[in-house]
Amino acid sequence: MTPMIRPASAGDRAAIHALVERAFGQPLEADLVDRLAADGDAVLELVAETDGRIVGHVLFSRLLVDGDGMLFPAVALAPLAVDPALQRAGIGSALVEEAHRRLAAAGEELSVVLGDPAYYGRFGYRHERARLFASDYQGDALQALAWGAAPATGRLVYAAAFADL
Repeated sequence: MTPMIRPASAGDRAAIHALVERAFGQPLEADLVDRLAADGDAVLELVAETDGRIVGHVLFSRLLVDGDGMLFPAVALAPLAVDPALQRAGIGSALVEEAHRRLAAAGEELSVVLGDPAYYGRFGYRHERARLFASDYQGDALQALAWGAAPATGRLVYAAAFADL
């Protein structure tokens, strides 16, 4: 099964919310997606669709790296969700890889994720690339991937919706 990957649309909101809530087993991440979209902080949001049904979702929101008052635009990958019945079928990987292609083509130079190093390491994310960032989330799960000349230090400033987590 190869899902079709496309940008999320306003008409997908209810299906995305339901999928993300199922994937995480709670509404917290689904509410985060809703708020990021409503606040206009989504830089890229993709869905994977099979037989007209949304089976996967990824959102990259605007993140800023504050280095002595100089703000560098970056993106934060959060969250990535796949229908629980279809996990481990490559849908999440397809979403991340397609998103990376689109982000790099759009001129983004840095992506940050807070997640499983073994999983996100497959896409090039490394804690070593993020270890010097000041962040409330600093630790091994904080990882970064750079496509260009991006800072390696500074304070990570997430979209306001993350403050409610």
